[in-house]
Amino acid sequence: MKNTHICLGEDKHYYSVPHQYMGKKVKVLFNDDQVEIFYKYHPIAKHKRDKRKHKYTTLRDHLAGNQKYVSDWSYEFFVSEGNKISKEVGKFLSSLMESIPHPEQGYRSCSGILHLARKVGSQRITGACKRASEYGVYTYPMIEQILSKNLDAISFSDEQLDESSQMPKHHNIRGNRYFS
Repeated sequence: MKNTHICLGEDKHYYSVPHQYMGKKVKVLFNDDQVEIFYKYHPIAKHKRDKRKHKYTTLRDHLAGNQKYVSDWSYEFFVSEGNKISKEVGKFLSSLMESIPHPEQGYRSCSGILHLARKVGSQRITGACKRASEYGVYTYPMIEQILSKNLDAISFSDEQLDESSQMPKHHNIRGNRYFS
């Protein structure tokens, strides 16, 4: 396979091989306890057998450099990285991940926000995260929009919204005064 794993068809379980052997033909020998993987008769990997279907057994040493970075991703990793910038960024990343049902999607968004931080600087990303938190919207697109419109430089309390520019005049629209 092209992801540094081989599939043991009998169990439908995936075992890692060193990244240098990705895409190469290997020989797999297994018994009830172990799985051994060979390349040109030389052993390259040995794993304890796991019969859980569609699961992965991965040794960290088998991963390429970029895969090792991704394998370090976790809730704690991103909150820690955010806190290195400021407590507001760490809190925002924490809230973002809690609002998304699948952790991997949250990790990608957090990675994108940290990438933006490197581009715009810690002061701007802190302001953007603080502003998005005030809106109660924890997404990468919101941070990107706040930065592109320079809203991170304006205090949330100072922002005055002109109702006429936000809501078109129409006889079916009652406005917020109707419910007072």
